[in-house]
Amino acid sequence: MSDLDPLLHSRCEWLRGEGEASDIVMSSRMRLARNIAGFLFTHHLAKDESEELIDLAESAVKKAALFKEGFFFEQKDLSSLDKQFLLERHLISHEHASAKQDMAVCLSRDEVASVMILEEDHLRIQVLQSGFNLRGAWELIDRLDSELAGHMAYAYHPTLGFLTACPTNVGTGLRASCMLHLPALVMTKQINKVLQALQKLNLAARGMYGEGTQPSGNFFQFSNQMTLGVNEAEIIESLERVIRQIIQNEKEAREILQTKKKDKLEDQIWRALGALKAARFISSRETTTHLSLVRLGVDLGVIQGLSAAKLNELFIMIQPSHLQKCSNRALSSTDRDYERAAFLRRELKSVELL
Repeated sequence: MSDLDPLLHSRCEWLRGEGEASDIVMSSRMRLARNIAGFLFTHHLAKDESEELIDLAESAVKKAALFKEGFFFEQKDLSSLDKQFLLERHLISHEHASAKQDMAVCLSRDEVASVMILEEDHLRIQVLQSGFNLRGAWELIDRLDSELAGHMAYAYHPTLGFLTACPTNVGTGLRASCMLHLPALVMTKQINKVLQALQKLNLAARGMYGEGTQPSGNFFQFSNQMTLGVNEAEIIESLERVIRQIIQNEKEAREILQTKKKDKLEDQIWRALGALKAARFISSRETTTHLSLVRLGVDLGVIQGLSAAKLNELFIMIQPSHLQKCSNRALSSTDRDYERAAFLRRELKSVELL
């Protein structure tokens, strides 16, 4: 048994399938980069300084309202599988999961908020919300940031703003992002035009698991790149405006598919569901591709008897560490493909092929 097991049986905040435009926008996220005054940046800290900073951060975070009855883990508490599990749930980053130096993470019990301690910066404060809810996420993280600032002095310059290890985060230290499901734009071959337009607007496009990952399953994560010379409200308003346009583009592309290629689209959706219900071995990549089509089918009303929340949950439960934690044992790649297929057959058993 792992101390993370309670999370295995709870639903991630960002997978609830609720909120504005949740058929297209899976989640909204705010992340703040902060460093504590009087300490060197993370990669230059001596071991005793790292330990001191972790203790200071832990004390401050545990006093915050969002973290009452939350979880706190240090490097020594987490196995490689545990870190991968937290990464799959979007509670830590790739860099944090692969950290060799001391690190820690605080999680709210409902998984709305997390604080990565000794990632690239001393603190990476994160809030996740279901659907298109950037403003709600900002209100939560702004309040949390103020609470933490009451117990720790941040490294701040009156002209530059918050000081960070990477110059691209100096200023507000804010990264706002939304994860969108855009199958119709991909299928109608319009996605490249969208991505090219975003580059001109200084917005980044990444895969489901953020920086360093490629889009898969037609999921794209869009975020701001500028943090200096703009305030938080301007960052959020700019991203909101772009996301609303992408949502409209995806809706129009879905209408085109339903009007001009309805039979072909439904055939693809039902084939995807059939593969998930019948496979005996299936990889995570193939599963994600099929689930993307099934999710589109649910959103369009082509598939009945499967809720958006349940379908969203499948996207995370078929990931490698989740399968191993459910099995309570280490699994080879082949064993994971087998267990994944068995899990999907069980979960989709009641969804009938028409």
